[in-house]
Amino acid sequence: MTARVLIKDLAALPDGPVSVAGWVETVRDQKKVQFVVLRDESGAVQLVNPRTVDEDGTVVADEPATTISGLSQGSFVRATGELKHDERVKLGGIEIKLNTLEVETTAIAETPIAADSGIDKRMDWRFLDLREPKHNLIFRVQTTLEHAMRQYWVDNGFIEIHTPKLMASASESRAELFELPYFETTAYLAQSPQIFKQMAQAAGFGRVFEIGPAFRADPSFTSRHATEFTSVDTELSWIDSHEDVMKVHEDLLVAGFTAVKEKHGAEIEALFGVEVTVPTTPFPRIPLAEAKRIVAEQGYEVPRADDDMDPEGERRISAYVKETYGHEFVFLTDYASSIRPYYHMRHAEDPSLTKSYDLIFNGVEISTGAQREHRVEILEKQAVDKGLSVEELEDVLATFRYGIPPHGGFGMGLARVLMLMLHLANLRETTYLFRGPTRLTP
Repeated sequence: MTARVLIKDLAALPDGPVSVAGWVETVRDQKKVQFVVLRDESGAVQLVNPRTVDEDGTVVADEPATTISGLSQGSFVRATGELKHDERVKLGGIEIKLNTLEVETTAIAETPIAADSGIDKRMDWRFLDLREPKHNLIFRVQTTLEHAMRQYWVDNGFIEIHTPKLMASASESRAELFELPYFETTAYLAQSPQIFKQMAQAAGFGRVFEIGPAFRADPSFTSRHATEFTSVDTELSWIDSHEDVMKVHEDLLVAGFTAVKEKHGAEIEALFGVEVTVPTTPFPRIPLAEAKRIVAEQGYEVPRADDDMDPEGERRISAYVKETYGHEFVFLTDYASSIRPYYHMRHAEDPSLTKSYDLIFNGVEISTGAQREHRVEILEKQAVDKGLSVEELEDVLATFRYGIPPHGGFGMGLARVLMLMLHLANLRETTYLFRGPTRLTP
């Protein structure tokens, strides 16, 4: 049997016998000739079958004509035939004249979703939704982005770790924890790999990274929240400030965006109408207090009781940066200690501020990073200041009692990065199978 060829590789082959396989996208069953558009994971090709006609003009019911007449959209088939290059063929300038067509599985004729179906309906039938070339491209872009980031980490001496997602206690906030029975006790799904990344610093690993799942019991129904998401995490030792973390963060993103633009830029522009821009370094950096002053001067007062920025403020400061610096990214730095976790290091000259940042991309926060507090006595004090129990945190604090270098890191939402890179409105689009407050299937 002739080995299966991916459709994207057909154009480079000479005319001659080939074998392809995929699903039926369209069928045109005409009297004299039949056309099938076959799509696989790499592209689409036209299959052609001239009908056999008797001397009296009667169409003969032979194969593969009979099989083609019974084909339904979405059926998976194997086809063999003669590849022919013909510039008149609109679909790629090639076609395959059929010899055989074998149906592997037959699809139900009426599909449950259409091009204009709403996003919730599409998520119900995600495996069908992902057959669309545009949606398929998202996950090829994701693969390239992750590979390029991993290459950056490896080339720069980082160690990949895989941290547990079952925890005995909260990693950050009990308010957003999923809990589940665990034999004779209770376990929690990890909100982040934070403490485990820091353990690696105490272990002397120096620089670590992980791409893995994280869980937040957050009943949000916004376009940028999920209860399970893929977190991109980095932690590194021997830093002087959060500036060292930001430098790694921006270099990592430049590596990822460069690879995506080189491999998929033309296709992204064709299907999404978006030009991927590789960001220049350094990214703009604006202290949070200054960012709030800038948006206030533009007529927007952040309507929050705490010291944080809100989504509208993030959009406005991002627009300001785009206009002023021509940049899609901005680091908002020096967040108030009142709204940051106890383990964020505070400025020695002003303990009301932390050595931390949020990274805003096209108006949406995609990451939080910081220098961590590595001195256990200060950690204990800051935990108490936050109303936390030192006794309950002892398993965490033990990591710091046997020595740990100055360190810091960040966690970043993968789906958000892809959503904003492709200028999409909802991270459901860039999540393979989305999980939210009301969605546990498919």
